[in-house]
Amino acid sequence: MDSDVGRKIRMQRLLLHMSQTDLAQALDITYQQVQKYENGRTRVSASRLQAIANALEVPLATFFENSSTRDDSSGARLDTGRSMGAFVASPMGLALNRAFARITDGEVRRAFLSLVTRIAEQEGNREQVLPPPRQ
Repeated sequence: MDSDVGRKIRMQRLLLHMSQTDLAQALDITYQQVQKYENGRTRVSASRLQAIANALEVPLATFFENSSTRDDSSGARLDTGRSMGAFVASPMGLALNRAFARITDGEVRRAFLSLVTRIAEQEGNREQVLPPPRQ
């Protein structure tokens, strides 16, 4: 759970183009402490998490959405979700999402999704995260 919350803090911070130093200054802590929160090495207290939510201008619930505890039946699904979350929070994932969001033509969006899906299939990744585009 601490890692999931930290990853969501990082993702929200990057979406705002905010550095760790900027967030640290808003919270009156060191940037190293922000790193520890984001990496899940240090647990974030409830009051600190509320301050982070305020600094990032998001509801507190943002850090708990789609989070659950791991059990034997959902372990593989959670691992996939965590790797997806890590990708989305990465610089490349953020850049890809921002660029895709700027595409306003639905047909172009579907074509792009189709292209990426085909490339992934050729790479041996048969798991489809999204349904294929409608023809």
